Amino acid sequence: MAEALPAWDLSDLYASIEDTSVTGDLEKARKQALDFEKKYKGKVKALGAKELGAAIAAYEKLSDLLGKLGSYAQLVYAANMMDPAIARFYQNTSEALTDISSHTLFFSLEINKLNEKKLQEMLAASKELAHYWPWVREVRAYRKFQLSDELEQMLHDKHVTGRSAWSRLFDETIAKLEFPMNGKKLSSAEALHQLSSPKPEVRKAAAKTIGKVFGENAHVFALITNTLAKDKDIEDRWRGFAQPISSRNVSNQVEDKVVDALIGTVQRNYPRLSHRYYALKASWFGQKKLDYWNRNAPLPGKDETTYKWADARSIVLESYAAFSPELAKLGSDFFDKNWIDVPVRPGKSPGAFAHPTVPSAHPYLLVNYQGKTRDVMTLAHELGHGVHQVLSAKQGALMADTPLTLAETASVFGEQLVFQEILRREKKESRRKVLIASKVEDMLNTVVRQIAFCEFERRLHDERKQGELTVERIGEIWLDIQKESLGPALKFAPEYGYYWTYIPHFIHSPFYVYAYAFGDCLVNSLYSIYQKEAAAGKGKAFEKKYLDMLRAGGTLRHKELLGPFGIDISKPAFWQEGLDIISGYIDQLEAMA
Repeated sequence: MAEALPAWDLSDLYASIEDTSVTGDLEKARKQALDFEKKYKGKVKALGAKELGAAIAAYEKLSDLLGKLGSYAQLVYAANMMDPAIARFYQNTSEALTDISSHTLFFSLEINKLNEKKLQEMLAASKELAHYWPWVREVRAYRKFQLSDELEQMLHDKHVTGRSAWSRLFDETIAKLEFPMNGKKLSSAEALHQLSSPKPEVRKAAAKTIGKVFGENAHVFALITNTLAKDKDIEDRWRGFAQPISSRNVSNQVEDKVVDALIGTVQRNYPRLSHRYYALKASWFGQKKLDYWNRNAPLPGKDETTYKWADARSIVLESYAAFSPELAKLGSDFFDKNWIDVPVRPGKSPGAFAHPTVPSAHPYLLVNYQGKTRDVMTLAHELGHGVHQVLSAKQGALMADTPLTLAETASVFGEQLVFQEILRREKKESRRKVLIASKVEDMLNTVVRQIAFCEFERRLHDERKQGELTVERIGEIWLDIQKESLGPALKFAPEYGYYWTYIPHFIHSPFYVYAYAFGDCLVNSLYSIYQKEAAAGKGKAFEKKYLDMLRAGGTLRHKELLGPFGIDISKPAFWQEGLDIISGYIDQLEAMA
């Protein structure tokens, strides 16, 4: 009998999509927004320090309520994107929230018009206002990219029929696709999972059916991609962003030069990382070139280890507890209170995520658990996000969110804790080799693969400026970058040219992907520091600094957050240190071979 896996309980937000509290809260939010607009629109410039602080506090309270409504709609939709009633609820809620928030859009626009000298004087005069300085600072980071009030209002109102609508089309198209294999029709998550099957014939069949189905639907994905790239180009030009990636860097609170240093350093290391590893893996398979469907294949002769859900929970929480009992205690709530949606099922969003919801509630996790080691690591990753979001919630609705570049810190650190624990438990050299190889593959997927994705986006967005790209041209760009990043040991078939179609980050959050590489390299350095401090009897001191960093949420920028650890990401050598850890694992595998 298959193991019964838990689904999340969203009743801490709302009981169901028919819950009258939803309509009640929408009306409450609408009234608050109209009252806020009446009280403050056109008057922000004349507010005193305490009055501005009170206005931001009221805005924060409304933001929490709107966030609760939006979070519920997103979560219930992610759990079943094929239910027409849920899809309608999601769309109607999104439209209502867009309409309500249009009445408060003026607030940040007017804050950006405040005189800098006067604002600094007001901050010094009021503790209430000074509390919100981190939020004000990030709002004002967009000052030079801000358009007229009318244009900002128009862009806000059209979002629900623009980017949001195209994103929904992408999600629903993916959810409805069926991938035939062995007389069954699989979801995209189930089909992609077969690429790590221990049976080569299953991997090949999965790869071929994935390529075929995505290829048959590539015209839809190309239309979505072209439209959103053009939409972004238009808005970027109006706002004055220098590069397509620049708007993401501003939202991530990181300088262009830091991101360029990360991307360039990873690209220069392709030969000593991915090229070297995949050549090694091809030799393990007795091949000169590795078929692309074997890239994530289990090693030859491997006994596939599977973990029951209860075992995965135990491993993850024990690993967290060994580092920080406080983290483990926070993490246990996700299991005990059904804050995780676990099983694979038709219509469910593929992949995994952690949704912070709002500070007045708590985060929820979504995974598609199938018992593999990678699934345990994914659970560790998403739980890291979850406990981070719980810790930072005290900063409030406006300042709890961490920039994407640092948002991956707790998740990747959690993965590292669990990996080290699984490795510690394993005594057989052959199994340890498998674990290290799996870790290398995960790190290559997190660093090399995500930087390659970012480069794909850069080339696609740059070329889109000259005109619409055909399905074939998008596939050419994709394959060129895959060959550059993965190396000559990989052999690609034509259908792999359609594998760009299913990457949701390209659609939902352009240029998000480099944050994964950022986080992995950062955590490699952090974990190395932790090991040194723990060996010197200073593990508790590191834990305190680490938890303080997570609690800070979005109140501090990277220099202030990482300063206590002696980390300076503006130095190019920093990124190389993180990549050297991956290279070191490959050294170990070569020695074992």
